[in-house]
Amino acid sequence: MSTSARPASGGWHYKEAPLIDVDTGAETWIARGANFVTAVSIAPAGTTLARADNPDEYMIITDKVGATVVAGGETIEVAPDSLTIVPPGASSVTLAGDGEIVRVFSSRASDLAVRASNAGAYRDHPADVAPLNPWPEPVGGYRLRTYALADHVREGTNMRVFRSTNLMLNVMTPRETPRDTAKLTPHSHTDFEQGSLAIGGVYVHHLRYPWTSDMATWREDEHVEMASPSVLVIPPTVVHTSRNIGDQPGRLIDVFAPPRLDFSLREGVVANADEYPMPKER
Repeated sequence: MSTSARPASGGWHYKEAPLIDVDTGAETWIARGANFVTAVSIAPAGTTLARADNPDEYMIITDKVGATVVAGGETIEVAPDSLTIVPPGASSVTLAGDGEIVRVFSSRASDLAVRASNAGAYRDHPADVAPLNPWPEPVGGYRLRTYALADHVREGTNMRVFRSTNLMLNVMTPRETPRDTAKLTPHSHTDFEQGSLAIGGVYVHHLRYPWTSDMATWREDEHVEMASPSVLVIPPTVVHTSRNIGDQPGRLIDVFAPPRLDFSLREGVVANADEYPMPKER
C-alpha cells in the first residue's frame, strides 16, 4: 500500500526573525530540505560571510551588489547578477555594497542545517528522498567558477540551470508580469525535493497531494502564498506549480540536491555541463 506524501515545509523569511551577526549586523535566514540548505543574508557593504572548512561545494547568487570571493588560494571579483560555485574548504564572500546575497549549500553543511527555521521537519532523513550521492569532480578540479546570469538567457525558456557535484540551481529569468494561468506546468518528482526560493515578488505555490488507498490520509489541495524572501520545500510525489502575482517582478530560484539527471540529459539545458561531468553509471 502506498504511503501519503509528507507536507511541504519551508521558511517565510519575510515575516521571521533573522539570525543576526552581532559584529556586522548581517541578517540571515536559513531553511533546509533533506539534502540542501538555503541562506539568504541582508548585510551592509564590507560584510564578510566566511566558512572555515565547508565540506563540499556551495553556490552564491548575487543580486544588485557584487562581492569579493576567496577560496582555494584564489580571489575573484563577482559582479551583480551572477552565480558562483565555491570549492570545498575555507572560503569567504565580502559584499561590495549594501544588499542581499544568497548562498546554497548541501546538507553536509550541518552547522547551518541545524539552524534552519524548519529544521524540525528533518530530524531524520526522509525515506522518500534519495541520498545525497555526489557527482564526479569538475573538469580541472575544484576551483572558483563564476557565471554572469545575463549571458545564459535562452530564447523560448526562462530556465538558467547550473550544476555542481552536489547541487543544481535553476535561476529563472524574472517574470515582469503575473504568470498566465492558462500556461502553468503542474508536475511532480519521484525521489527528490524541490526548493522554490523566492527572492522577488509574491508567489502562490499550488500543491496537490496524491491519494492513497486509505482515504483518511487524503489532503486538500494547498495554495500557499509567500512573499520574498521565502522558500518552500516540496516533497517527492506532490504535484506542484508556482505563479507570481501582484505588481512586482517574480524572481524564483529552484534548488535541487544532488543534480537532476533528467535536466542533465537534455541537450543544452545545463549551462555549465562541459565543466561538470555526469556519472558514468546512470
